[in-house]
Amino acid sequence: MAEENQFFRPVRDFCQRSVMTCRADDPLVSAVAIMRERNISSMVVLEDGRPHGIFTDRDLRNKVVAPGRSPVELKVGDVMHSPLATIGEDDVLYEALYRMSRLKIHRLVVVDDAGALSGIITDTDILRLQAHSPHQLVLDIEKAGSIDDLRTLHSRIQALVLHLSGTGIPIRDMVKLIANLNDQVLIRLIALLRADKYADLTDDFAFVVMGSEGRGEQTLSTDQDNAIIYADTLGADEIARLEAFSHELIEALISIGVPPCPGGIMAKNPPWRRSLSGWKMELNRWLSTPTPDNVMTGSMFMDLRALYGRSDLVRALKEHAFATLSEDQGFLMRMAQNMTNFLPPLGWFGKVKLEKSGPHRGRLDIKKAGIFAITDGVKALAIEAHALDGTTHDRIEALTAAGVIKPEDAKNLLASFDFLVMTRLRGHVEALRAGETPTNYVSIDMLNVMQQGELRLALEQVAKFQGFIKHHFRLHLLRN
Repeated sequence: MAEENQFFRPVRDFCQRSVMTCRADDPLVSAVAIMRERNISSMVVLEDGRPHGIFTDRDLRNKVVAPGRSPVELKVGDVMHSPLATIGEDDVLYEALYRMSRLKIHRLVVVDDAGALSGIITDTDILRLQAHSPHQLVLDIEKAGSIDDLRTLHSRIQALVLHLSGTGIPIRDMVKLIANLNDQVLIRLIALLRADKYADLTDDFAFVVMGSEGRGEQTLSTDQDNAIIYADTLGADEIARLEAFSHELIEALISIGVPPCPGGIMAKNPPWRRSLSGWKMELNRWLSTPTPDNVMTGSMFMDLRALYGRSDLVRALKEHAFATLSEDQGFLMRMAQNMTNFLPPLGWFGKVKLEKSGPHRGRLDIKKAGIFAITDGVKALAIEAHALDGTTHDRIEALTAAGVIKPEDAKNLLASFDFLVMTRLRGHVEALRAGETPTNYVSIDMLNVMQQGELRLALEQVAKFQGFIKHHFRLHLLRN
């Protein structure tokens, strides 16, 4: 196994199982004595037998020694850190790395499926694995000092994915890796711009990403879909500075190597930079008038995720959308209808139909063939169920738990989705290796006989899912 592949193994394989614990009402001096005796730097605090908080030597320095408090009078609960940052023992190691990086912490408590303490993992545990890895790439992004540095790192992300492709890493983990690394680059870029030219920029805004980036499902060929939501309280000067910042940010992204959106869905353009109330009005227009264009735009927008800034603005906008759609399902029905228009290209005896002419003759548009139908069908169900967070995987799992999708159907749908996305990624990788620009078109020739059979089964599953969507949303009631 390649060294990098270790980062896609479960946390259970690397975490420390021997964890010292205490209770919140234990005397602080007793806990410190145990830490000194065992030569450890932290203790997990349990409540009713479950992890509740953590106490570290840093807490002792910052919360007791520095302010001159008397440790004799304190309990562990007075200085512990809570709520606790945890990770499941079946999550992959890279997810632990990403979570520590985003939270700016050095350890995570590992829990099992029931939420019970399973172990602990630290950034030191991960660093021991190797220096040249996804972990090192994250550290280099965090230390990047210029746009030129980020341009180089963006290229390294593509090189890493090319290296890892075809190694058996689950596609769900691969797209999460790509999304996480791209998130880190964008967040670092914003920090650099603010430090260099926009120290006076307001904090009352959110930079959001949408579409596949919003779902955290990026492959190598993903252009920009982003926007800015700002507070209604901003003054004219603050809005003007935010406009200037958005232009420079998007141009910097393009210079790094992130393609611009052909449709102009970028924060530098006025329609994609609005106040919260302005976005609510625009959302109302899309949802109340479900024309084909409004359905496509509104559907993409509903994947929005706050990448930087005030996440509460995004939550407020989603809650507004949920409330509006609860009163009138017309938009959801049109959205569902739109996904059923993308029929899987299956002919007689299950033969896959390919492009008959043009520059992509003999190829298959894998996105239109099935990926779009699954993501948008699942999205429509998730909007209705108010379970819109996360990836398509996360949404299917939430819908299954809510009884909307049967477990067996969910299993088949996930398998089909993963195969189609993996095929798309393989197509991107083959294009890059050939010096071509990646597209959604794939050659059937790159699939062996077994994989071609899997493709037919996946497309058949898409057709079955479309039938379910038609029945669920009662699309027969719609007038064309």
